[in-house]
Amino acid sequence: MTTNPTSTTDPAGAGSAPARAGRREWTALGVLMLPLLLVSMDVSVLYFATPAISADLRPSGTQQLWIFDVYGFVLAGLLLTMGSLGDRVGRRRLLLAGAAAFGAASLLAAYANSAETLIAARAVLGIGGATLMPSTMGLLRTMFTDPAQRAKAIGMWSGVMTGGIALGSVMSGILVEHFWWGSVFLVNLPAMALLLLLGPVLLPESKDPAPGRFDWPSVPLSLAAVLPVVYGLKEIPSEGWNPGYVVSITVGLLFAALFVRRQRTGTSPLIPPALLRGRGFTPSLVLTLVCAFGMMGSAIFTTQYLQSVLGKSPLQAALWSLLPSVLIGVAGPVSAQLVQRGVPRGHVVACGFAVSAAGYALLALAGTDSLWLVLAAAGVLACGAVMVLSQLTDLAMSAAPAKRAGTASSLLETGTEFGGALGMAVLGSIGTAVYRHAMPATAPAEARETLGGALAGAARLPGRSGQALLATAREAFTSGMRGAALAGAVILVLAAVGAAVTLRRTGADRK
Repeated sequence: MTTNPTSTTDPAGAGSAPARAGRREWTALGVLMLPLLLVSMDVSVLYFATPAISADLRPSGTQQLWIFDVYGFVLAGLLLTMGSLGDRVGRRRLLLAGAAAFGAASLLAAYANSAETLIAARAVLGIGGATLMPSTMGLLRTMFTDPAQRAKAIGMWSGVMTGGIALGSVMSGILVEHFWWGSVFLVNLPAMALLLLLGPVLLPESKDPAPGRFDWPSVPLSLAAVLPVVYGLKEIPSEGWNPGYVVSITVGLLFAALFVRRQRTGTSPLIPPALLRGRGFTPSLVLTLVCAFGMMGSAIFTTQYLQSVLGKSPLQAALWSLLPSVLIGVAGPVSAQLVQRGVPRGHVVACGFAVSAAGYALLALAGTDSLWLVLAAAGVLACGAVMVLSQLTDLAMSAAPAKRAGTASSLLETGTEFGGALGMAVLGSIGTAVYRHAMPATAPAEARETLGGALAGAARLPGRSGQALLATAREAFTSGMRGAALAGAVILVLAAVGAAVTLRRTGADRK
């Protein structure tokens, strides 16, 4: 017998055993995975389509950056707003509206005839993505009230989310090679159509029965807090600690302080302070940020390593990068099983951090010809991250009232965005510093700045001189990667200790 819960309160709080989900809910979960997969894929789907877009639309340098980045910026900036809005108007309603917007924007992007049109379409895709992500997790919280089933569902959710980023780049490479660049957006349409068709039948509606007034002034405050910080952190790895980026981060932090003050004093805030006081919620939020720090901090090196050190083509590099994702799908369910069998949750989370730290330790052993070692390191790191994220997400969503599920989900996802940007900024800066120190003073100026500059400079030098510069630059980059990996390993080991201690102290160590 299946259940289709529509209550806006947590059944567990009524003193009765939570209803177990049946075939209907698991089928609905499969439907929810489609938009989640596509939203995560769209973060990386333009990796290999950019050259074809540039040749067709001829965007300026600034326009090309906006084509690539506007999706992530809008997504990050609107997560908090959309999570709170879904709790008020209904998560299924917001999910379906977001799916329609995502599908329409995908069609517009596929047939865009100018850079301006494509930028606008990517911005609308970001708006749609910001509605889809917290709504999927909020509905999952409503459908799976049994703790064991919810943990398993969240483990699957975390695996799909992590794997989608890797799959997006490969999908774009294959599609661009056989079709035209707009095809990378058209793949969204069947999934969104299926969601719009089956969502009203399979998904329960849920929302806060007494949400209060929507705090509109908090919306621009949240945007002003999130966007400058994310922008500054994402630009620092490639451009360095430019004063403009430091100012951007500072301005964002000032607006963040104003946003927090309004949440604490407002009568109907976007983020109720009581939510952060839930057992284990705030530690989960902080540890999720640290996990994303480690996960995204490594990606900036491994992708460059495959292409610029090993000399793989972009598509070859993307295909190789899929290998570490093979075991990701089992990491979340395995961690859920450990908790259900009585292993303290704090120990499982600490173990996940330790596994990711081991991945960084492996990466610190890489040389300039260590393909399999780097892939193994990436796989171990990703498995540990999924173990951590699945357990922290389950803990946070269990601590949050069902009526605040969308808000809780949006907070976690915003923390993930911040953590990923911070990881790329900090570890990227460490790698860059080591690279520049390792490069000889006699090397051309552009070669001393980045590995890409060294590749370009080596191509202009004759014979052995170019080969010598290239070998030196590749060794320097690998040294920088090793230095950043050691720093990442230390941070994740500290996070493992912090998780074990913090989750035990808050009482969140128990399942």
